[in-house]
Amino acid sequence: MLRRQHELGYRVILMTAEQIRGRVLAFALAFHFTELNSTLLDFLVVDPAVRQRGAGGALYEALREFLTRLGSHGLYLEVRPDAPADEPDAKVRRENASRIRFYERFGVRVVLGTDYERHRPGKAAGEPYLMFDSLGPERVPSGDELRGIIAALLFRKYAFPLDDPYANALVASVDDGHLRLEPPRGAPLSPPRPAGGAFRPIKVIVAAEHKLHHVRERGYVERPVRVDRIQSAIVSLPGVEMVPVRTHGETPIRAVHDSDFVDYLARVCQKLPPGEAVYPYVFPIRQQHRKPVDESVQAGYYCIDTFTPLTRNAWVAARAAVDCAMTGADLIREGEKLVYAVCRPPGHHAERRVYGGFCYFNNAAIAANDLSSLGRVAVLDIDFHHGNGTQDIFWERADVLTISIHGDPSYSYPYFAGFTDERGGGIGEGMHHNFPLPENIGDDDYLVVLTRALEIVRGFAPRVLVVSAGLDIAKGDPTGAWRITPAGFERIGGAVAGLGLPTLVVQ
Repeated sequence: MLRRQHELGYRVILMTAEQIRGRVLAFALAFHFTELNSTLLDFLVVDPAVRQRGAGGALYEALREFLTRLGSHGLYLEVRPDAPADEPDAKVRRENASRIRFYERFGVRVVLGTDYERHRPGKAAGEPYLMFDSLGPERVPSGDELRGIIAALLFRKYAFPLDDPYANALVASVDDGHLRLEPPRGAPLSPPRPAGGAFRPIKVIVAAEHKLHHVRERGYVERPVRVDRIQSAIVSLPGVEMVPVRTHGETPIRAVHDSDFVDYLARVCQKLPPGEAVYPYVFPIRQQHRKPVDESVQAGYYCIDTFTPLTRNAWVAARAAVDCAMTGADLIREGEKLVYAVCRPPGHHAERRVYGGFCYFNNAAIAANDLSSLGRVAVLDIDFHHGNGTQDIFWERADVLTISIHGDPSYSYPYFAGFTDERGGGIGEGMHHNFPLPENIGDDDYLVVLTRALEIVRGFAPRVLVVSAGLDIAKGDPTGAWRITPAGFERIGGAVAGLGLPTLVVQ
């Protein structure tokens, strides 16, 4: 049904309550009829082994909150009757009454003033009651709403012929002047829990300053449109909540990057006139202790390539990207399980004292360093290019594990880092794992390697996972050489989620 939504003509919503290891405890299946902006709950099913543990109630609350964010006008559901005239079996009536009381706790009421539960010709037992959840302050649905949802139930869900007399009689039975809601059989839930209690949307952070950093020069392929595309694609989803960026200052930056390096970026960028850029062209690698005197020449002292410029806006945008990642770290500290920091400029090529690869500050490493106060942190880099900066920053630390799956540096940037024998130094020996892969890797081959990487993460038993998320592993990406499909990305996400760890995703 999920795959046939366009054919069915309504949105199919499937929500599950699961244990960390993936065992499904309960599920809810609902249909959102977009032209009516109303939703039908088709199934709410709980594993009998956990039926008394509240999984069904939590799942129903989560569905209500999801639909509230979706803007649905109401939620309808069918329940079997509990009146002796409609159900002669006393045991079945008790079960039906218990089910009705379960929903009434959430403010759901049986709708009166229609013939919906009227016996079908030739049937001995009554038809189900129709119940209504306003998803907010209690109200009686309008006649047009009820006629629309009854027609959707009969003609679309149950596939009655359009000229069926019984079905048409039920639709016509809606009496606008006599519609009402039946009083509850038991005590309602008092008060209903506010939105945000059960359903936990993914928190997403985007810093507006990223747009300032727009280098319009040939070869500069990192540009604002990538963040705009991501944001426009997810901002309307009910499972996403945009969170404002919080300011954190330079302290978290200097905790990770060399202060001399930070001072240099600040000094040069802030002195540059708008529209001017400094590119490195001299690299004093032979005598690194002799720093050049001229600041424009010093660019090669602090940079690893020739195509990452310093501009006035680079400093502003890079600082904002750090704030974006650090806001994500704050949210993880506050108990969120999944946070997505859409950072730009990127960060994973920025080492402790050098920038490059369009990266100025290492956003993921800065956030991981901050989160390390909670306990062990694992950083998983799934960008096509090696996370040399993250590896360099944590090279001699035992509390942060770094894993990078990337194109072999024999053919892929940064060319000098990301080989399998790079394992860390001092107490950090063995804390760094690199998986350099050949060109033309597809979904299955990638997932084999990812599985090995995630086993290393499990063995490390971190408190938090930070994912450096590069989408350049996608098939057709001009800066990569692999063939990961949308289905492959979904499998990657599922595998990472299977760790059951609080996860900060840093773009």
